[in-house]
Amino acid sequence: MKAATVVDLFCGVGGLTHGFALEGFNVVAGIDSDESCRYAYEHNNHAQFINARVEQISAADIAELYPKGHIKILVGCAPCQPFSKYAQSRKSPDDKWRLLTAFADLIDEIHPDIVSMENVPNLKTFRGGATYRAFVDRLRSTYGDNVTDFIANCPEYGIPQQRKRLVLFASRFGVIKLEEAAYKGRHRTVREVIGDLPPIEAGGVCPTDPLHKSSMLSELNLRRIRQSRPGGTWRDWDPDLVAGCHMKDTGESYSSVYGRMKWSEPSPTITTQCHGYGNGRFGHPEQDRAISLREAALLQTFPAEYQFVAPGEPVRFATVGRYIGNAVPVDLGCVIARSIKKHVEEQDISSAEPEASKAVSRRTPASKGCSFKIGSSRLGYHDQQRAQQRPGSSE
Repeated sequence: MKAATVVDLFCGVGGLTHGFALEGFNVVAGIDSDESCRYAYEHNNHAQFINARVEQISAADIAELYPKGHIKILVGCAPCQPFSKYAQSRKSPDDKWRLLTAFADLIDEIHPDIVSMENVPNLKTFRGGATYRAFVDRLRSTYGDNVTDFIANCPEYGIPQQRKRLVLFASRFGVIKLEEAAYKGRHRTVREVIGDLPPIEAGGVCPTDPLHKSSMLSELNLRRIRQSRPGGTWRDWDPDLVAGCHMKDTGESYSSVYGRMKWSEPSPTITTQCHGYGNGRFGHPEQDRAISLREAALLQTFPAEYQFVAPGEPVRFATVGRYIGNAVPVDLGCVIARSIKKHVEEQDISSAEPEASKAVSRRTPASKGCSFKIGSSRLGYHDQQRAQQRPGSSE
C-alpha cells in the first residue's frame, strides 16, 4: 500500500489525529502549545506530542518528521474562536486568527504533498473574506487549481450534533473531494449515543467512570431544569424563575440557554462550556442535570475508552471541557482521512517523489510510537463496532 505520514498542527487532545489513525494512517506527531494535552494525545494515539507554538516552530523540524519517500500530509485546525459569530461581534477580536498565517507559512516552507484544514464556516467571511482568500491564494501558488473546500453538515456524516464545518484540501497530485454524506435523512440522535449511560445526579459522578460526572446545580437552577422540557426554552418556566436578563429585548435571542436536549435529535454544538446547564441547551433530556463530560465526549464521537486525564489525576470541568469542546469530532477526522485515502488510491501513487518536492532538507527521524499504513487495521473493539455501523461499511 502507499506509504504516507501525517503531522497534525493545533492537535489538542487528538480528535483529528484519532480519526486519521482509525483510518489506517501513520500519524507521526501532533503539535500544540498546550502542554496539558500531552497525556491524552500520546496515550490514545501512540504518536509523539510536540509542545510548541505553531508560529514559532521551524519548518525544518516538522519536515524531519516525514520519512524519505513517504507522502507528506499536513493537517490542522487553527483555533476557530476568532472566526465565530460571537468573536466577530466583539469590539476587540481575538488575535489568534493570525495563526492561520503561521499555518500558511509552514506550508510554503515544507510543501507537503497533501494539506487539509478544518475550521468554522465563518472563516470564509471573517474580515470580509480577506483572511481566507489570502490563505487560499498562498496555497494556489503551490497547488494550483487543486485547492478545494467544502461545508460539512456534521449530522449528515454521522456526527450526532448540529455543527457545520469548513473542510479544505490541497494536493499536488490532483483534486480531493470530500466523501459523500452517508447519513442524510437518518441522523444519529442523542439517545443513540448517550442513552445507555448510567444515571447520575447533578454534582454526581459514576463510580466506574470518573469522566461521567456532572456539574453541581444551585437550588434555583434545579427548580429551573425541573420545569424545562426537551427542546423547550426558559419561557416554559414560572415567571419567578426567569432571569432578569431574559426579560430584556436582548435576551430574546438566547432562548436555548438553560435548555434540555431532545432524545430524538442530534445535540447542539458541543462547546468548551457544555458542562454548564446555563451555557446553552446542555441539559440532559430527562435527568435533572447538565450533560456529563463523558456524554460530551461521546457526542464529539470520541470512543468510550478515550482517556483525557491520567489515572489518579483530578477530572476538572474547565480543563476537560476545553479539551472536548475544542476538538475536531473524531468521526469528522475519519471522513477527512477517508477522503484523502480515496484520492491517493485513485491517483495510484506508489510513493512521493522526493525530486519533485520543494520541501526543506530533512533526515528520517527515529519514529516514536506505532506506525499505521494506509489499509492496515488497528481498531479496538469499540472502533470496530462503529465501523460496522457506518452505512456502506464492508466490515
